[in-house]
Amino acid sequence: MKDPEAFETFAVHAGEKPDPQTGALRNPLHMSTTFKLPPFGVKLFDALYMDSSRPPHAYTRWSNPTLRALEDKLIALEGAEACVVVASGMAAVSALIFTLLSAGDHLVASEVCYAGSVELFGKHLPRFGIEVSLVDTSNLDLIQAALKPNTRLIYAETPANPITRISDINGLSDIAHKAGIPLAIDSTWASPALQKPLSLGADYVIHSLTKFINGHGDALGGAVLGSEQAMKRIRKDMLVHLGGALSPFNAWLISRGLTTLPLRMQQQNETALKLAQFLEDHPKVSRVFYPGLKSHPNHQLARTQMSGFGGMLTFQLKGGLRAAINLAERINLFQYATSLGHAHSLLFYYPTDIYIDSATYLSSGQKASIREWTGDGIVRASIGLENPDDLIADLDQALNARTVKGALGPLAYRLMKKFS
Repeated sequence: MKDPEAFETFAVHAGEKPDPQTGALRNPLHMSTTFKLPPFGVKLFDALYMDSSRPPHAYTRWSNPTLRALEDKLIALEGAEACVVVASGMAAVSALIFTLLSAGDHLVASEVCYAGSVELFGKHLPRFGIEVSLVDTSNLDLIQAALKPNTRLIYAETPANPITRISDINGLSDIAHKAGIPLAIDSTWASPALQKPLSLGADYVIHSLTKFINGHGDALGGAVLGSEQAMKRIRKDMLVHLGGALSPFNAWLISRGLTTLPLRMQQQNETALKLAQFLEDHPKVSRVFYPGLKSHPNHQLARTQMSGFGGMLTFQLKGGLRAAINLAERINLFQYATSLGHAHSLLFYYPTDIYIDSATYLSSGQKASIREWTGDGIVRASIGLENPDDLIADLDQALNARTVKGALGPLAYRLMKKFS
């Protein structure tokens, strides 16, 4: 059979082969932490010092057959040279940052991205002598203006969590490479099913495998993908010195989830668009942000660099915090929970005051810009695999339900007292 080209085929077959001893069609789970080393000599030192992005298996923190199979599948799906899988999405971000940046270096990064990432950049990197400029990465002029002689990395998340803002990967790449700087893209919300940052000029792509790639909400994991040389360095410096190793069992679960990624993302795309259109016309909703809607500020850009618009949307409620609390209390199919990319549909409310008050690393102008997207607060919804009509009915009844005195919990009342 000639080499396959379709994404769906790679999702099933990449990194998979029948077990030579048993004929099992699924990759076995290798839980061993330690492996018999090759004979003493050059190969032994290759194993111990990892002069390759694919070292011989010696110790699971460095390499493991189950982890290798997951890496191979991700390499095929992203079109990368090499991959390192790690314990979580934040372990992937940390692996990249602490491999590439040192005291005296400068990072330009998105001021709106996953909270753990932006807090690492804004709160902690300066403690280590790393200078950070947090900017709106959807504005290429701001990126260009933020560059300094000591800038060593541009980092963007697109679509951005939690507001769904889209950044121009190709445009960011042009700016970065003209300045001799690498570009890293967190593509968790899109997954490789919808967006290929490396093909658009990025040097690194990061995923929280916990989310859409796994798809079942039962395993933490992360990944960094890029060139052979870059992944060799990250594997050696990060896995050995920082120790963010992925559990083989989690790797096996994530590999299992990956086989259905194309089908899941197709359904989640279609359902999310239907829900976004429903919410945009709902009398209790003031604004909806979904890249697939023509009303989204970055709709045209999303059309050019994504093959689908994703399973995430956010919306503002006309009733503010009280309406958000009532929605959380009344939903049945949706679960009020954090995280995203599950088979279950999830939603969570972000009061803007809480979201940005603690962000001491953001300027007043940046906070005002974020508030243009969030208003007093936004509901973030992760769309699952349920029937779209059932999800619409659930949201509709919850949005239209009247608040019953005494039905809200004590935390809800404290929030209302503080922010109403």
